[in-house]
Amino acid sequence: MAQNTIGTIFKVTTFGESHGAGLGCIVDGVPAGIKIDEARIQTALDRRKPGQSFGGKNNASVTARKESDKAEILSGIFEGKSEGTPIGIIIRNENQHSKDYGNLAYTFRPGHADFAFYEKYGFRDYRGGGRSSGRETSARVAAGAIALQVLEHLCDVKITAYTERAAGISISKVDFSQIEQNALRAPDNEAAAKMNEKIEEIRKNSDSAGGIVACRITGIPAGLGEPVFGKLDAELAKAILSVGAVKGIEFGAGFAASDLTGSQNNDTMRVDTDGKVKFESNNAGGITGGISNGNEIFFRVAVKPVPSIFQSQKTISVNEAGNYTDSDLVIEGRHDVCLCPRIVPVIEAMTAIVLTDLILQNRAARI
Repeated sequence: MAQNTIGTIFKVTTFGESHGAGLGCIVDGVPAGIKIDEARIQTALDRRKPGQSFGGKNNASVTARKESDKAEILSGIFEGKSEGTPIGIIIRNENQHSKDYGNLAYTFRPGHADFAFYEKYGFRDYRGGGRSSGRETSARVAAGAIALQVLEHLCDVKITAYTERAAGISISKVDFSQIEQNALRAPDNEAAAKMNEKIEEIRKNSDSAGGIVACRITGIPAGLGEPVFGKLDAELAKAILSVGAVKGIEFGAGFAASDLTGSQNNDTMRVDTDGKVKFESNNAGGITGGISNGNEIFFRVAVKPVPSIFQSQKTISVNEAGNYTDSDLVIEGRHDVCLCPRIVPVIEAMTAIVLTDLILQNRAARI
């Protein structure tokens, strides 16, 4: 299987399957001598891990699977600093219920990668989706926590993702201080309560929900990204769309820009009293010509409903001769109902990985 690595200078390779011994990552290209706080890696993993309740209360969105997601640092960090060598991390699986997937050995789950995976390889790990499971993102989050610490060493960056919409309910304000105060990781506690109530209703109906996750990045200087194939928005889009549940991404005004005129869409500029360039709007999402312009980088991500639902669904099965037949399937096991709150730290991680790689590349762009 190819394509398990992202990055040019700052490279991240992930490995492992949902129901194997564990998952992990190799992070290469970290400059030597950067302070790496291992506790921050664990904090990032704790935000993504399954089996969470919020404030001792039920979180209707997340799976009941319990995993400590303890990061074991195998290499590359000595006395709290990067050695300049590959950093290896493993996260061991502890709470697999592989028997819950026994009925999937020859039957494909609608909405999952099962059928496409089987057609490509002629064989698949059906226990929780194997390599295509959302659990693979734990390795990305661990790598992203390292990337963020490298990035902070290079610039005054702040990456903040949050749930903007879930189960058809949108936020009405953006207060970053409230993101970690509710189960949906929304910057609006009142809207989050309504989202959670709706998701609980959907869960009781054996169904699932999707949503929109937004991401804002400040502190990235102008000039990041390449003008042709290495565009900043293209690199971010590739990384974000590699997250299994993500089905779309837009920057700034996004698709709404198609209904604007040029005079409405252009982000006009002025020089402030300190001699710095200021933008009067941000329809471009902080990226023009594939290069950061110094404005806040802003994008939104469409997250599909969880495909594992506890309803009978029409699908197909395959026999040992490779012949397909119609069948019905009721999925068992433990699954999320809405992925948005757990995807928030994944989006932040992938963003940090891309930005770190591009900033290190940018050091060779001029003398």
